[in-house]
Amino acid sequence: MTGDNKPLRIDAHHHFWKYTVKEYGWIDDSMNVIRRDFLPEHLRTEIAAAGIEGVISVQARQTEQETAWLLGLAENNSFIKGVVGWVPLASPKVDRSLEKHCRHWKLRAVRHVVQGEPDDRFILGEEFNAGIRLLREFGLVYDILIFERQLAPTIEFVDLHPEQVFVLDHIAKPKIKTNELEPWRTNMLALGKRQNVYCKMSGMVTEADFATWTEAQLQPYLDTVLEAFGPRRLMFGSDWPVCRVACDYKRWVELVGRFIAKLSADEQARIMGGTAVEAYGLK
Repeated sequence: MTGDNKPLRIDAHHHFWKYTVKEYGWIDDSMNVIRRDFLPEHLRTEIAAAGIEGVISVQARQTEQETAWLLGLAENNSFIKGVVGWVPLASPKVDRSLEKHCRHWKLRAVRHVVQGEPDDRFILGEEFNAGIRLLREFGLVYDILIFERQLAPTIEFVDLHPEQVFVLDHIAKPKIKTNELEPWRTNMLALGKRQNVYCKMSGMVTEADFATWTEAQLQPYLDTVLEAFGPRRLMFGSDWPVCRVACDYKRWVELVGRFIAKLSADEQARIMGGTAVEAYGLK
């Protein structure tokens, strides 16, 4: 919270990395603009220009070394309010990993790159869910990273853990490039009925055509998530620096601002910070 009791303006989703071809092979030629290092000093400039006061740093590699690295960055940069790290959730020794990393209070959540798993029902695996069941003991949120085709099993997954707090990344990556709404819309409305699930308004421009996307094209997807989750469970995220392949930081902040301008001041404040503070338990 700020000194006048207004919630901080929070970017609930961004990444840092020291770029190497080997570790970031998913950055192909169409994304050449982000083939470089992105570190706290670079983001600090971006958020200052856009009126954002704090951020949540999210893992980009599935290693515990990166989790520790992000927590170190958070310790040395006060504007990093929380970290979404990675631990081996399907490992029988995951409790040891959680104990180690949770010594740092800025670890607020973990996630796995479920979108990259070849089995669309991976998220329902027994070993993976055993790891998920431990998260409440450590006060951790789980960030859900999926493609829209994985929404149906994800709803089953959420229903296995009614007391666990979940945050859906990138509105489940619908097929914006081809303007497809269904079955994504129907599944999102169903997922939104689960009151323990929050949703990030992030990662949308990179699901459209990088060069030709329009604000009007995004409108039905934004409308759907507002209908599904309401302002209380929606939060702003930039997906910086990935967003830079299609949209600069300030442009995305301004676009979301225009979309939520029809809401009350309190509802806008929820989306631009209050929801993230609540969901992740930020201090």
